[in-house]
Amino acid sequence: MALSREYPARPICGVGAVVWRDDAVLLIQRGHPPRRGEWNLPGGAVQVGETLREAAAREVREECGIAIRLGEMIDAVDLVHYDEQGRVQYHYVVIDFAAAYVSGVTRAASDVLDARWVTRDELALFAVPDLTRQVIAKSRAQTNPNGSL
Repeated sequence: MALSREYPARPICGVGAVVWRDDAVLLIQRGHPPRRGEWNLPGGAVQVGETLREAAAREVREECGIAIRLGEMIDAVDLVHYDEQGRVQYHYVVIDFAAAYVSGVTRAASDVLDARWVTRDELALFAVPDLTRQVIAKSRAQTNPNGSL
């Protein structure tokens, strides 16, 4: 039986990728709830039979059209969203990985509205959640100045 993403019976396991190309990080603008329209990291739910690393690479490929090389796990975060009555509407446990761009043309695909490379200076211009900014900073500390892992 598949878990409903909205009002789930238990948390859903997800992955995210902090993808670097030179000194720029890949951001996507979410196309579906929760957080539709918000700028964040590419990622999504892990499918049955898929490893966390396979899921992260697949999600980036599906959402942005590029191939990546995964590095180390950065963090595990809880994303819990409540409705107006205080009930848990969405609950994801997301494992974020550092990653480096390998190949492909970056494009918004699948369930995203936009995808773009953003430098550290430009990041301040985007309404990115504080938790995402923290994960990006942790990833930056694990990568070389040229964005390689």
